[in-house]
Amino acid sequence: MKFPVAIKPAIKEHFVYATAVKAWRANNRAELKDCFERASQFMPVDELLIQDLIPGDGNNQYSYCAFFKKGRAVSKLVACRRRQHPLEFGKSSTYVESIELPLLEEYSERFLRAIDYYGLVELEYKYDARDGQYYLLDVNGRTWGYHTIGLRAGVDFPYLLFLDQLNEPIEQSRGKAGVRWIRLVTDLPVGLLGILQGKLRAGSYLRSLGNFDEEAVFSRDDPMPGLVEIALIPYLAIKRGF
Repeated sequence: MKFPVAIKPAIKEHFVYATAVKAWRANNRAELKDCFERASQFMPVDELLIQDLIPGDGNNQYSYCAFFKKGRAVSKLVACRRRQHPLEFGKSSTYVESIELPLLEEYSERFLRAIDYYGLVELEYKYDARDGQYYLLDVNGRTWGYHTIGLRAGVDFPYLLFLDQLNEPIEQSRGKAGVRWIRLVTDLPVGLLGILQGKLRAGSYLRSLGNFDEEAVFSRDDPMPGLVEIALIPYLAIKRGF
């Protein structure tokens, strides 16, 4: 076995709520043994996964997002998870930017055609600088946390699926690059921790706070969800390790 590795649950709920983390990093055999013994206190050992750990944070993590039907992407965009919470093993995105990456479009559409996929989908990849490859991490057959980036980029994914369910005509569309999405209530603690740990530069982080197009929850037109999220911060901190 090559180190470092990640140890994580096959079924996450009990583990995440008990430990407030998504996975643990083990840099050697002794750390792996310790992590395995701690994890076995929360779940059956046959539900534990030990996986190769691809180095890098959210800047190495990418997503292909689409509404896919009859072998083609009716609408699509590619995004990079610039920041995530926590920084290494992200449970959620906190700052995302749409980009151009045709190679991931090719990989993703070949896969989706092969399984005759229909509907909204997000395919997550991580770039491994050691061999220059993009590795598929996950396939989400649902809306994803930052799907509202599509609205700003010109592809309103949920609305397109809604129209299709009503048999309404849909024009093929492609999300533009350079659109930025943020969830401030989780990105602020991520930024502070990253600066303290020397993983983020204070100046560039502060500039990014004024350089986004879409906030996940807050809206001047409908402020109530944002106020409710602020009120839920103590609960989230206790329940999920916010």
